[in-house]
Amino acid sequence: MTDLDSGAARVSLARAREVLEAQLAGGGADAGRTGEDLFAVTSLLDESIGLRRALTDPARDASAKAAFVRGVLGERVSPAAVETVAALATGRWSGTRDIADACERLAVAAVAVQAERSGHLDALEDELFRFSRTVAGDPALRDALADRKAPAANRAALVSRLLLSRATPETIQLARRVAVAPRGVRAERLLEEYVGIVARRREQLVAHVVSARPLTQEHHDRLAAALRRQYGRAVRLNVDVDPELVGGLRVSIGDDVIDGAVSTRLADARRRLAG
Repeated sequence: MTDLDSGAARVSLARAREVLEAQLAGGGADAGRTGEDLFAVTSLLDESIGLRRALTDPARDASAKAAFVRGVLGERVSPAAVETVAALATGRWSGTRDIADACERLAVAAVAVQAERSGHLDALEDELFRFSRTVAGDPALRDALADRKAPAANRAALVSRLLLSRATPETIQLARRVAVAPRGVRAERLLEEYVGIVARRREQLVAHVVSARPLTQEHHDRLAAALRRQYGRAVRLNVDVDPELVGGLRVSIGDDVIDGAVSTRLADARRRLAG
């Protein structure tokens, strides 16, 4: 997914998200199905440059584009998905692919709503992160998920077998999507992006912490409190252990990296001595 970092794209995505939230409010719409439908629309947009151009053409009237969406998708996907895509079509996008990226983000957000309704939101975030680490650390699995010659159904079945009875239905739904349609992104990276979207549902930042040894609960709580003071928001810690750090921590939040690892300090010292 792109960063959608232009002001217009951010506003367009925010407005479409508001429409999605309104459609799902009160439990009237099936959020899980809505997410699946939005994933299907994402694939449709990826496959059709003509459709992307039709929905992002700044010369076309916004209401006409929304009506076009309702006419094309009205019988194919749920009403909540139709109205969300119609809202996307009324927005302004820097490039034609941005609308597909925005649709994918909203699909994940809809699945997160379903997880919240089911009491699985915390588990969804944790399980997606853990699965991303599993994929990253297993070359054979990573290659199997990246094998475009293998039928998509086989890749999805592989994920289901790995996660069956070990993960929530929402985790399996999103992991299967990653296996079937990675959209040119490595599976572990796309899973991490999904984690970020789920975390925002919980109004938290996600900190990826690499430690030389497992954190005690006291250290975990102290670090979370310190990061909350620094960023002004709750921060969820996803912790990996890397003994090669020797000691200390490396913390990444978005583009911010706080590197207190002993190995890094030693390397810096060596560079200064050599220079």
